[in-house]
Amino acid sequence: MSTIFTKIIAGDIPCYKVYEDKHFFAFLDINPLAKGHTLVVPKIENDYVFDLPDEAYLELMRISKLIALAIGKAVPCKRIGVAVVGLEVPHTHIHLIPLHQDAINFSNPKLKLESDEMEQIVATIQAAF
Repeated sequence: MSTIFTKIIAGDIPCYKVYEDKHFFAFLDINPLAKGHTLVVPKIENDYVFDLPDEAYLELMRISKLIALAIGKAVPCKRIGVAVVGLEVPHTHIHLIPLHQDAINFSNPKLKLESDEMEQIVATIQAAF
């Protein structure tokens, strides 16, 4: 059964795409904790990050670092936090979240950003690669 992320990757559900290559896809979280909150996912459906083949896992980390560095240049913040929670969608994904405090708290209120602001964030991140 296809996950929501597989449908996003396929273009069946619109997103604010930050990055794509042959094996990975990254897009802005539509319910972000901070401006620039990005999800990085492998294109293969895989429920649990530690079930990825070693090469795919290492490449996911490399791509996440590349994207995190771009976010850090594009979005004012103390640093980029990284979280692999993986329970809400059964598809491996990494949260890259610009931090303005010392911790990630997923129970904090989510931001409501307009489409034009999301598009501007994407453009700013992409320009930072």
